[in-house]
Amino acid sequence: MTVTIYHNPRCSKSRQTLGLLQEQDVDLRIIEYLKTPPTADEIERILELLNLEPRDVMRSSEKEYRALNLDDPALSRGALIEAMIAHPILIQRPIVVSDGKAAIGRPPQAVLDVL
Repeated sequence: MTVTIYHNPRCSKSRQTLGLLQEQDVDLRIIEYLKTPPTADEIERILELLNLEPRDVMRSSEKEYRALNLDDPALSRGALIEAMIAHPILIQRPIVVSDGKAAIGRPPQAVLDVL
């Protein structure tokens, strides 16, 4: 089984989640999403698997969120996804995808449910 983690090595929760996954018997694919942001299709798939909307996986505390007025209810789903691609720091971390399931690693143990 291949498990994908959208990882930010500067984030303690992301590092803890990665460590937890490395202890499991899985083929691990690590994507440092700040260097390699997910595509619109990948974000759509992740949202579908999480059963969440774009703002549900956005870090509203980031300065980019405020600067881009991403809390504007008039913004379309597509506009929010484009903002995440252009500013991947906005994406909640870490996100783990495995076998048609996904979880946000907050707390890190939450990702064990998708293995």
